[in-house]
Amino acid sequence: MPEQSPLDLAEGDLFGPHNLPYGVFSTADEPERRRVGVRIGGHVLDAGAAALALGSPYAALLAQPSLNPLLAAGRTAWRDVRRALTAWVTSPAHRADIEPLLHPLSAVALHLPYDVADYVDFYASEHHATNVGRIFRPDGDALTPNWKHLPIGYHGRSGTVVVSGTDVVRPHGQRKTPADPAPVFGPSVKLDIEAEVGFVVGTPSPQGTPVPLADFRDHVFGLFLLNDWSARDIQAWEYVPLGPFLGKSFATSVSAWVTPLEALDTAQVAPPARDFPLLPYLDDSEEEEPGGYDIRIEVRINGEVVSTPPFSTMYWTAAQQLAQMTVNGASLRTGDLFGSGTVSGPEAGERGSLLELTWNGRDPLELPTGKRTFLEDGDEVTMTAWAPGPHGTRVGLGEVTGRITPAR
Repeated sequence: MPEQSPLDLAEGDLFGPHNLPYGVFSTADEPERRRVGVRIGGHVLDAGAAALALGSPYAALLAQPSLNPLLAAGRTAWRDVRRALTAWVTSPAHRADIEPLLHPLSAVALHLPYDVADYVDFYASEHHATNVGRIFRPDGDALTPNWKHLPIGYHGRSGTVVVSGTDVVRPHGQRKTPADPAPVFGPSVKLDIEAEVGFVVGTPSPQGTPVPLADFRDHVFGLFLLNDWSARDIQAWEYVPLGPFLGKSFATSVSAWVTPLEALDTAQVAPPARDFPLLPYLDDSEEEEPGGYDIRIEVRINGEVVSTPPFSTMYWTAAQQLAQMTVNGASLRTGDLFGSGTVSGPEAGERGSLLELTWNGRDPLELPTGKRTFLEDGDEVTMTAWAPGPHGTRVGLGEVTGRITPAR
């Protein structure tokens, strides 16, 4: 019996030809040579070698150690390359050329797929923001007065964005509880997760020129899962009055795979109803495409499911976040990342952080590895997700995982 081709996928594979996310990989025989790869089932296609073998005009863009040249090439190139890749992995005429260029996922190393420029993180889930407000302001309004008028965000540290699978060292910092007479210094004792969806910018924009809602897809290449690790005790002491700093900047983990926006056309949904009229630059009521995405996230700690946050409930869309980022004239650069902010749903089992899941430690999680209020050394957090695809398929987002190692 002839050996089954890696291109003959099982029905329902999350990484079939309807998906084709991009990443960067290397092989054991050439560990220093990084290459653009496209995931198909349980294999990675060497995209540059395939483009060269099949005479693609985009071979130079794909024969690179990073996705940045492809990102910078713009939307027409993104569409053309995706159409070509789809044909290469589905047409029997191309199998003889494509099959030798497929590498099992188990045999490759995956790397951060782009050079990160700037990193911005938002606070776009009403359920998350309300929970946090109730925890820290039990006698006041859960949401701040500006929350439903603009997407709140902060600038993070791009140099500590790491690819899935990278260990996360427990951070040191100052912390002070209300009962402490003075701040103390030491390892964080409230290390947390934030389940998010991230977006990567391809086409840049000039300084001084805002990017309108309608131009979102001309600038944003794709999305991925993101875990914005958070040291809640460090954050609580330092964040007044300027916001997140050392409590966030020690590590942000991202998936090794970027799913192009085109793969998620079927997953587009309308965002929740807005409670207040929005200023024109944020008003998406007349936009041709709905701005939300129906993405179902699953969070596991040491293999145990602890939460299933629904991205469809996010109050602010990625297009609105991009518009907010640039409305003051701030420029976009190829490789800019922005995170959605913690994704939380209305139910207790849909909360995207331990801060919410345990209500700041009051209600510990019962796991097979013991009770958890916040993360302990050795804990491994894994996030996966899928979205509805064409013709009843599901589009898988590459996982993001990280293990906590002791403070140094």
